[in-house]
Parts: sequence; C-alpha cells; structure tokens
Amino acid sequence: MSSQGFQQVQKQSQTLVLAPQLRNSLKILQAPAMELRSSILEELQANPLLEELALESTSIEEHKESTNENEREADEELNFNADDFGVMERMSEDMREQFAQENTGQPYNPEDSARRDYFLDSLTQSTSLQQHLIRQAELTDCSSEEREAILYLIGSIDDSGYLNETISNIALTAQIPYGILQKASSLLKGFDPVGIGTKNLEDCLATQLEIRGRGDSLAAKILREHFSLLVRRRVPELKRKTGASPEDIQAAIEEISTLEPAPGKRFSTDSNTVVEPDVSVYQDEYDQWQVVLNNDYIPRLRISSTYKEMLSKGTLSKSEKEFMLERMRSGKFLINSIEQRQQTIERITREILKFQNDFFVVGVSKLRPLTMGTIADTVGVHETTVSRAIANKYIRTPHGVFAFKYFFTPGYEAKNGETVSNKTIKDIIINIVEKEDLTSPFSDQNIVEQLKEKDIKIARRTVAKYREELGILPTNLRRRYE
Repeated sequence: MSSQGFQQVQKQSQTLVLAPQLRNSLKILQAPAMELRSSILEELQANPLLEELALESTSIEEHKESTNENEREADEELNFNADDFGVMERMSEDMREQFAQENTGQPYNPEDSARRDYFLDSLTQSTSLQQHLIRQAELTDCSSEEREAILYLIGSIDDSGYLNETISNIALTAQIPYGILQKASSLLKGFDPVGIGTKNLEDCLATQLEIRGRGDSLAAKILREHFSLLVRRRVPELKRKTGASPEDIQAAIEEISTLEPAPGKRFSTDSNTVVEPDVSVYQDEYDQWQVVLNNDYIPRLRISSTYKEMLSKGTLSKSEKEFMLERMRSGKFLINSIEQRQQTIERITREILKFQNDFFVVGVSKLRPLTMGTIADTVGVHETTVSRAIANKYIRTPHGVFAFKYFFTPGYEAKNGETVSNKTIKDIIINIVEKEDLTSPFSDQNIVEQLKEKDIKIARRTVAKYREELGILPTNLRRRYE
C-alpha cells in the first residue's frame, strides 16, 4: 500500500495592487462633472484645510505660483500617521466655527429659517401610479366593499398599468366576493390614465378605443378579433377577414398607433439624467476651432491660508501639526488630480477634433472610424486611461451633444480606399429607408446594392443588424397596401 503524504509547492505570481491615492485619482478621472462636483463638496466638508475659490478669484494656476515656505515645509513632512482623533475632532470643530464667523455677512435672522422651510415645502415630488389611483379611489362613488376591492386591485397593478392576475385568482387569494371584484375592476378601468387596470396590451388598446367612443370602429374590431394579424401587419389577410379596403385598414392601424400601450409608464421613476457637456467645441469669429472645458460645475480649490499661518507660528502640538499636514497632503492631491483630469480630457478632445475634423465641419456623414488606441498613442497615455477619461462624458459640438464614445467606432473600407464609420453607414441606411416607396419598401438586399453604388461593400446580415439597431422594421412590416 502506498504511503500518503503532503507535498509543498511554491508558486510565484505577480499581483497589481493600486495605492489608495492612485485609486482615488482614477476615480476622479472617470467621474462625470456632476458626480465629481458631489465628491468635491463631500471632501470640502471632510477636510477643513480646503476652501473653494470664488469665481472672481485668481485661477488655480496663479495660486500655485504663490507657494510659500509653509507649503514647502509641509511637503517635506508628509510621511506621518495621525492618531489623536480627539485633537482632530476638536480642531475641525474650531475651524468650522472660525470659518462661520469670518464668512457670515449678517447675524442670524429667524426669517432665514422660515424661508428655508418654505423652500423645502415648495419642492415638488413625483406622484407614484399607486398614489394617483388611490386618490381617485377615495373620490369614487361606490360602496366601502367596492372601494376596498379597488384598493386591492391597485396594489396588484404592475408598472405598465396592467392587472396581470385574473379576477378569479384574486377573489380566491384575497377572499373578496367575485361580483364585487368585477364591479371594482370596471370602476378602475375608468380611472386616469386611460387603459389602466386592463389585463394585457390587446385589452388595454381596445379599452382606450371604447372610452373614446370608438368601441364599434374597424380599429376596435381588428384589436378584438385579429390582434395577431395586426401585430404582423398582415394587411392582405386583414382585408380578407374584415372585408375592408386596404386604405381603411391602414387608417385603423394608424389610429391604433396613437393609443398608449403602457399607461402606467409615465408614473415610473424617471431614469433619465440631465446631460451636462464636459467640453464644448466651436468655431470662433476667425473660423478657428476652440476647445473649452466646462468648469462651472467643478469647484476650484486651494489650501486655506488661515491654516498655513497656524503652521508657521509653530504653536501647534505634534499631533495637531501631523493632522494638518495629513489634511494638507490630501487636499493637494485632490487639487492635482482634478487638474490632471481636466488636462487629460482637453488633450483627448483636441486629438478627436484633429482626427474627426470633417465631422465637426460637415456632420455625422463624415465620421471616420477611430479607436481608443489611436488616441492613446497620440496623447501619450495608456488605452485604459482614455477609456476612463471618456466614460460617461459628453461633447457639445455644432451638430449637437454627443457622448465621447460616439467618436470611437469601427468602420469599413470603401472601394476608393477610404474608411467609412459604421455610424455613417447607419445614417445612409436611414436616408435610404426614408426615401423608399412604402408600397414597395426596400429589402435588406436592396439596401446592400445601394450601398455598393456608394462604394460601400458590406454583407446583407450586417445591414439587417444595423436596421434592427436603428429600430427599422423588416420589409413586410413597413409595407403599405393600396
């Protein structure tokens, strides 16, 4: 029998460990302007040695030139660890009190509190779908049992406004009489928004037509009896089933397209955010291109002179001096990281402007293929730095506001040797489809042939992919019948 034992194996590996300051620097580089502003304001609260420069104050560059002996002393003594938290807390509180005394223009007025309360009370808050429906239920003329049933149904509605559970299942689950639930369901369907409380898309659209007084229209008939054909826009089959003309069927389809497919969506939380461009590119009166960073939302910082004077007096204890030096180092690093961020973004923007000059002059049709590696090589940074620098950031151009990543796109080589961006190809496809005869729309192969005429050779499946990405329906669903 063989003996059992243990074998020790030594293995070498390399692991990249980022220092905390480097991680913070990368975070600052990657953050969009509004997010960076929030982080800076938080740091202003946490670091008493930092103060914000007023708009009319000197620039950071000018302020940097005024570095004195106190700052150089701090630079020489930045290898420390502060451990007296009691002193830190006391100093921070003293500093806040001093700052408040120095910057208060007038004494506290009780009217200030009243104005603040009025302002906060005046802030609008979005109303949820459930809240909107509950308010209507409270005003509905019905019995208390029916109102309770309505409230239960409201709680069962999804974000789109549909009541996915059947009345029978709800009656069994909630122990509510079936007749009362039916009555409550009918009342709920009369609430705002129109179509609320319906069971599916078909029922939602048909209910909206009924409320409009169009319950006997051709559109309602198509919805109720031929919904599957409607979804596929099978006009010839709808003509055979209903006996209506293609023109009337097309008019009915257009009427249905005006209805709201998800009545509850307008009450959902708005995930859209305000886009604030980080950079503006424009031509001045001399036709020269200008690159201007948006610094309005990024506070300009400096190390407070008050605390430099405190250091110079030499009256601080060792722990107090260590605390102030640590805070000074942290503040300087933040200021330098912000400056580096802005410089990197500006350099990348200028290189994009050089490479995509035709886009800035003409528009999307002249967008050239571009990779982050190309910009990284010209700027002299790593490709990942470019990726972080452009993340969630936007450029204001003469043709609108675009995400930085918009300018980085693969492309295809035309017969004439020029490269064409896939975004340019998509723009061409849109123009082709917009000019087509809807009674005989272009197939994907037709579009391929038209692109060939423009010296752009791509596969049919690629055209189909771009068409789907653009939200353009297939040929059979775009076709209109006479």
